[in-house]
Amino acid sequence: MEIGGFEIPSDSPVFLSILAIHVPVGMLAAVTGAVAMFMEKRRGGHTRAGSIYFWSLATLFVTSTALAAMRWADDYHLFALGTLAFVTALLGRVVRRQGWRTPIDLHIVGMGVSYIAMLTAFYVDNGRNLPVWRELPDAVYWLAPSAFGIPLIVWAVARGSRVTIHVEGTTH
Repeated sequence: MEIGGFEIPSDSPVFLSILAIHVPVGMLAAVTGAVAMFMEKRRGGHTRAGSIYFWSLATLFVTSTALAAMRWADDYHLFALGTLAFVTALLGRVVRRQGWRTPIDLHIVGMGVSYIAMLTAFYVDNGRNLPVWRELPDAVYWLAPSAFGIPLIVWAVARGSRVTIHVEGTTH
């Protein structure tokens, strides 16, 4: 089955119902994650966008787990990437909310790695359906998000790992 140029690997009503949630939530996570990354790091817009990113990523993790379970032999790697994305986002959220002091800003690292893992899962699963991407070797789907994202994380951490963010009345 194909929808909008994307090959859908199952016509199961349960699979399609979960996918109907998964796709828009994934789009929401991608947009709000990018918005949070590029906003000024202070209470308000950044924390709102970051919270929406986190909860949409949590939902994306749940739906991707269900989808992978239904096609485990083909999609177990997507479960691994989803787990990495959610666990690192959870780490980034906990670090900021609890005010952990570490030599590098684990909030930036955790959230950045979660975004890279989320994009990697998307490209690995869908790259062959995308214009331009379909012409690239499969290895690019696995490597491109990290090749672009890791230098951005390093730059953000080096730029000033001690950004002041006001969360729930405290300064972190």
